[in-house]
Amino acid sequence: MPTTADPSVPVLTLDGPSGSGKGTVSRLVAARLGWHYLDSGALYRAVGIAAGWSAVDLSDASALVRCAFDTHVEFREDGAREPRVIVNGADATDELRTEAAGAAASAIAAIPEVRAALKERQRAFRRPPGLVADGRDMGTVIFPDAPFKVFLTASAEERAQRRYKQLKDKGVSVTLDGLLREILARDARDASRAVAPLRPADDAVRIDTTGLPIADVVDRVLAVVTAGAPG
Repeated sequence: MPTTADPSVPVLTLDGPSGSGKGTVSRLVAARLGWHYLDSGALYRAVGIAAGWSAVDLSDASALVRCAFDTHVEFREDGAREPRVIVNGADATDELRTEAAGAAASAIAAIPEVRAALKERQRAFRRPPGLVADGRDMGTVIFPDAPFKVFLTASAEERAQRRYKQLKDKGVSVTLDGLLREILARDARDASRAVAPLRPADDAVRIDTTGLPIADVVDRVLAVVTAGAPG
């Protein structure tokens, strides 16, 4: 991957809270457009996991910055074209999607030095023919010049239901009430942090995915690109 990005390459940013559907929608939209895909949350989760593997204290900012620089992350597809995330040579895909990894990512994302360490790494994903970037500050901080910006949201209750089904399908023992509390707590942390708080970019198109099938959300997002594309 290049260390510098071409600012002429089009970028579609999809930001939103946990459970809004942005990960699934982003992958499907990237496939439809034939563009590259960046799961920015996976980078933060990967650093959190690597920190845990090395017994790094999540309150030790300088150690976490070193971890952010040292952690090697690759995005691959398996034989069924399912996304896999490789952290320091190990397949960490399943561990990345745990609530513990999400909580660690949210905690370290509040540290300015860690965000700065990962900023250029994220921007380097901007390669022809285009990039779909999924995260929480893609349209406000990482790619503020992106020509296409979408902010996805959904009610906290629906997001908890989605996460509950996802984890139960994987055999993970969770409670709906517990997930709802975690989602509300994470929303509060992400919205109130001093650095890059979760909020829509001023020029983002907002889409509430509550009650909407994924296919409908994908079509709405693609319509944003079609409407804004030159020609």
